[in-house]
Amino acid sequence: MICEQLFDCSWFIYVALGTGARRFHVSAAFSAKAKVAMSRFEPGSSVNYEKMHENINIVRKRLNRPLTLSEKIVYGHLDNPAGQEIERGRTYLRLRPDRVAMQDATAQMAMLQFISSGLPKVAVPSTIHCDHLIEAQIGAAQDLQRAKDVNQEVYNFLATAAAKYGVGFWKPGSGIIHQIVLENYAYPGVMLIGTDSHTPNGGGLGSISIGVGGADAVDVMAGIPWELKCPKVIGVRLTGTLSGWTSPKDVILKVAGILTVKGGTGAIVEYHGPGVDSVSCTGMATICNMGAEIGATTSLFPYNHRMKTYMEKTGRGEIAALADQFKDDLVPDKGCEYDQLIEINLSELKPHINGPFTPDLAHPVSDIGAIAKKSGWPLEVKVGLIGSCTNSSYEDMGRAASLAKQALDKGLKCKAQFTVTPGSEQIRATIERDGYTKILSDVGGVVLANACGPCIGQWDRKDVKKGEKNTIVTSYNRNFTARNDANPATHAFVTSPEIVTALALAGTLNFNPETDYLTAPSGEKFKLEPPTGDELPSRDFDPGQDTYQHPPTDSSSQHNIKETDFYNRLQLLEPFDKWHGKDLEDLRVLIKVKGKCTTDHISAAGPWLKFRGHLDNISNNLLIGAVNIENDAVNKVKNQLTGEYEGVPDVARHYKANGVNWLVVGDENYGEGSSREHAALEPRHLGGRAIIVKSFARIHETNLKKQGLLPLTFADPSDYDKIHPDDKISITGLKSLSPGKPLTAVIKHSDGSQDRISLNHTFNETQIEWFQAGSALNRMKELQ
Repeated sequence: MICEQLFDCSWFIYVALGTGARRFHVSAAFSAKAKVAMSRFEPGSSVNYEKMHENINIVRKRLNRPLTLSEKIVYGHLDNPAGQEIERGRTYLRLRPDRVAMQDATAQMAMLQFISSGLPKVAVPSTIHCDHLIEAQIGAAQDLQRAKDVNQEVYNFLATAAAKYGVGFWKPGSGIIHQIVLENYAYPGVMLIGTDSHTPNGGGLGSISIGVGGADAVDVMAGIPWELKCPKVIGVRLTGTLSGWTSPKDVILKVAGILTVKGGTGAIVEYHGPGVDSVSCTGMATICNMGAEIGATTSLFPYNHRMKTYMEKTGRGEIAALADQFKDDLVPDKGCEYDQLIEINLSELKPHINGPFTPDLAHPVSDIGAIAKKSGWPLEVKVGLIGSCTNSSYEDMGRAASLAKQALDKGLKCKAQFTVTPGSEQIRATIERDGYTKILSDVGGVVLANACGPCIGQWDRKDVKKGEKNTIVTSYNRNFTARNDANPATHAFVTSPEIVTALALAGTLNFNPETDYLTAPSGEKFKLEPPTGDELPSRDFDPGQDTYQHPPTDSSSQHNIKETDFYNRLQLLEPFDKWHGKDLEDLRVLIKVKGKCTTDHISAAGPWLKFRGHLDNISNNLLIGAVNIENDAVNKVKNQLTGEYEGVPDVARHYKANGVNWLVVGDENYGEGSSREHAALEPRHLGGRAIIVKSFARIHETNLKKQGLLPLTFADPSDYDKIHPDDKISITGLKSLSPGKPLTAVIKHSDGSQDRISLNHTFNETQIEWFQAGSALNRMKELQ
């Protein structure tokens, strides 16, 4: 009691800590009484900077060195800061994230898994966002209504499950998960887990926002410490100032070219330096969002006045004021060290465009025409698409509209088709009020629903036939083969909204808006002036329609979800079988994958999104996009039991029906791209036991472990060449499976010869228990 009185006494703190800003900061940490809500939707959950500050101090004393910003926030959320072993790139951390966000495609499986856990209510604030299931076809209103009709079963389930288990529900039409999180839930220092790979968008507000699979989200929602391998930290020091045609998007396009699609694996990318202040808050979010394309765990920026202004404009001034008090915890320590350092001078950075077929193939816009000619890429731009979770801010739309206005003033409209995707209902309403929507529509734009749409393959494209070679340019984040329109011949390029708009006006890749001229209908030649746009609306945001469903205070009377509630889109989960306690003998090779194999290749999106809640139905897309090294074909592998060539899921089902377990062999960075846990659930469901590759993308490797599979890597990558499609493979050493101890694969060839190779893994003790129990969910139930 005496201690409490002393610590509540400002005189005591004054004597103990002295004067000045540091004294005030630490004083605030101990004596702040005013509770500030984490969001306007959750008045009962408060921002807890005091706990984070306490943890940071414990860890700083232990490590005895300056900390990076990402270390402060990550270690500030440790379950046991005093005892947790901390070594970048080696140890696993047990963390206590603050909240969870799920989009509707992944939320189905996440909520089905949560229901299987038997828990009555989520332990942390959680939300569901209906953004993935709305197909772009005609325009916003018609597409939204059709989605509500087509997806009624899924939406009803998600709304009901949200109400039953205490989860906030954002209805269809609300907007894209990451934009809504930025507007309502992200704030400096928060740790947010999201079931989407572009969750790092929240780093634009100084948060640690990490994309995961649904099983990870279930851990957090269940109140279980969440595991993450202690990330390395890549520093990107920004100097100079953004200006002219160069935008925040060009920063990450440049970084992607430097680091490639796997250069950020196992690391957090931390931006810092004097150039940060020239980037808007939503521009920082753009940069962090596309950090998923370099495999980074997440990305973030330090707290500054741009973030403060954005929070004030989005109704979170109280959080901004509290963040000011704890600013020392929301910026990196002086003298902190990074595992790798990249320097970019924003004053010298030129507009970039990346692609096709991979987001790390970076080109200056000034060079793309010549490169396309040399490479045989189609020069004509068929469609320009702006918006998405990466680039749909008020500033983005304003800069695009400023170019459209210049063209309209000369009587010119887009030569290419042009689509506009607002990121949220708030953005849609505000740009409509301020005239941007009319300008973008008048220049030829079609405004789509507030949803992901073409960015994730939800695009009923009619202007080209499948297989027809063509070029599109987007302000999206990802451009893997067939990602946007299911056409493998579409050459998709990623760039900023302003460059997309300029190229849509010109109708060709061979156009550099900094130097080249457009021709008006009158014959007049004119050059576009660099884009301009307000960072934030001067008249504040228009919230638009209210699309949020609050969870009821008392959910005990809510409907209990049963299998009979479902038709063909949803299916309750059955537990996976436990490990039988022996080595895995004579596994068949389902497919030996050649080259790039993303989660889109393993579990396609587009039309398959409708089965995200029905594991057996969606398993019919297993690996149908992967290239079979045996014949360079997709979805055509040899059934070793019949000798016939069939689709990959068909062969997997035949093996399962005949009691034959199997594995997949893959190449580098296997499972890059989306956080799609179905890419792990499907092989497990159809009888897969192991995935052996040269290297894994972070999220996919974790997802495989969660579902009881063995993600293994060749100790010698050249051993990939020793495995043939008709081999049988035994994995030995499982009885003594332990952290850091390799396993052995015995490869039995059809000619009777054998090879023995060493396989590495990254399992820790807890993850080994997941494997032995059959899945992380099985283990959770064992511990209840």
